[in-house]
Amino acid sequence: MSWFFFALICLLGWGFADLFYKMGTDERDRYSHLRIAVWVGLVMGVCSLVMMVLPFDEELKSPMSLGALVENAVKYSPASLFYILSMVIGYVGLRYMEISIVSPVQNASGGLSAIFMTVYFLIVGRFSSISEIFDPLTTVGTVLIVFGVIALAFVEQRLSREERQLDPAEKKYRLGALALLFPILYCLFDTLGTSADGIILDEEVGLGLGEVDVLILYGLTFLLFGLVAWIFLWIREKKPYNPFAKKELLTKGVAACCEEFGQVFYVFAMSRNPVVAAPMVASYCIVSVILGHLFLKEKLKPAQYACVLAVIAGIVIIGINDGLTA
Repeated sequence: MSWFFFALICLLGWGFADLFYKMGTDERDRYSHLRIAVWVGLVMGVCSLVMMVLPFDEELKSPMSLGALVENAVKYSPASLFYILSMVIGYVGLRYMEISIVSPVQNASGGLSAIFMTVYFLIVGRFSSISEIFDPLTTVGTVLIVFGVIALAFVEQRLSREERQLDPAEKKYRLGALALLFPILYCLFDTLGTSADGIILDEEVGLGLGEVDVLILYGLTFLLFGLVAWIFLWIREKKPYNPFAKKELLTKGVAACCEEFGQVFYVFAMSRNPVVAAPMVASYCIVSVILGHLFLKEKLKPAQYACVLAVIAGIVIIGINDGLTA
């Protein structure tokens, strides 16, 4: 299976994760983001422990002693820490803004990280020229995706401002423009995490970690964070948080499973074509917007549809080109 299909499956998984994150977010609960983090850490941690005992090709998972596990965890820590920060900040943002606003702004990081990685790979000699990365069709497709995602972020910001003026008393607008800080900060930290991932996972200049190695390390890191969040909730609320309550399981639990599902395919996509995969994976916000429209009754305007179509066109072009060059 090519990197394109890995990226396509990833964006579908993460799009559904966004939907269930929003469904599991209670704007009256100031610790809602930490409850989500507990579930994500639990699912990722369990999957990591299972992968540690399953047999894999040595190119995917290196034999690890405890010392090697710690050493590799240190190598991967920049990416995992940036990702965890961005995700928790994103969970906070969902308390104040609609999914169709949060997701597009956050995922402008795909275009930024693609630019960052392109510059880095040119500097270290991974490529002698940009033409080695982007052939004409890939360039057209990538430009459409990046343009669509960034344009959608601006469109959502404008629509949010207009709606806030019509109904300033609406709870979801109580932070005003400050609420945009959450998806913007997510975008910045996710850019750093995606760029670090692309460099660490690159098959030629990377740090020699296999795809399964990365999934294990990231999952264990998030498990540790989730455990800390669970202890914090216990201390603050004087009682242990039960993540297995039905409501929590059907929203936060499902979201965490979709997150891990997408994460698996994301790692394989980034290891094979990090520069082009990054903006394509970031376009999962289009899936989030469509799902928000279908299930959360968030309305779409003509400008939003235009952005969605631009991203879809870009994905189709890259997919066709990937098939032609395979």
